[in-house]
Amino acid sequence: MPKTDNETRSIATTFIIVGFETLREVELFLFSLFSSMYVFTITAHSMVVTLVSVNRHLHKPMYILLANFSMLQALYTTVTVPKMLNALLTQYKEISSSSCFAQFYFLFSFGASENCFLAVMAYDRYVAICRPLHYPTLMTGETSLKLALGAWVGGLLAALPSAVWISTLRFCFPNFIDHFFCDYAPLVKVSCEDTSEGEFAFMIMSWSVIFGCFFLIMISYTFIVIAVLKIQSTEGQKKAFITCASHLVVVSIFYGTIIFMYIRPTTHIRFTIDKVVSVIYCVVTPLINPIIYCLRNQEMKVAVLKTLQMLRKYQT
Repeated sequence: MPKTDNETRSIATTFIIVGFETLREVELFLFSLFSSMYVFTITAHSMVVTLVSVNRHLHKPMYILLANFSMLQALYTTVTVPKMLNALLTQYKEISSSSCFAQFYFLFSFGASENCFLAVMAYDRYVAICRPLHYPTLMTGETSLKLALGAWVGGLLAALPSAVWISTLRFCFPNFIDHFFCDYAPLVKVSCEDTSEGEFAFMIMSWSVIFGCFFLIMISYTFIVIAVLKIQSTEGQKKAFITCASHLVVVSIFYGTIIFMYIRPTTHIRFTIDKVVSVIYCVVTPLINPIIYCLRNQEMKVAVLKTLQMLRKYQT
């Protein structure tokens, strides 16, 4: 059936990011808070990548994966936070459709890559604890780089079909995206078309990536728990647990938020709650991850001290 002139004029080519609808004073407070957190996040992750790069004793599979994970986290938060900060400060909330689709794609591709990295890092811990004698041969530097590359590419490819589908939809006025970034559910809500088939395909992709990687992580930790329980000494069990504790905390926070966000029908979504949860995985989690991974890691502490000593030598 051909469209009328009114229907043609109703097609939106830009969107308005609603963001946080609150008092101006509160917006400025949120800008100050989130900008400080963002600067600290980028600094912390850059420090991790730099430490692993310049310290030869950190050129190990675990730290190679950690450096790639930190780089991913820095990119992940950069996809959404700068635009959100600009909207909070200037109250300019318009975004072009191409920028919105690009944000959608990179957000979900980096999110899918994060799933893959957490699964790869769980495998690394499995080999270290369950097959320690074979660790040097099974997890070489080359192997870890290949696994890291696979996680990057896997995420970029997993998000591509949904991003292409989203970009082909027609969007109507009112063109308000009830979020602080171009998330999947708010975009679908603005569409003029029947999105049921695309939503089903997105659900299959989300479930496959999230539960597929989560299942692999649980398998790794099942074998790890069995191996740890076989250790005779309490000290040995404690050491093995400390080796995995950081990764387990990150996994718990990450999957707790994304399962809530993306493993559910879009018809039951409450965007106010979503904004709060999204702040956790877009702002808070990237902030605390380097702290969780590095705070109790003795090798990272030594690397920080060595790097500071090197900087002092260059200054003198």
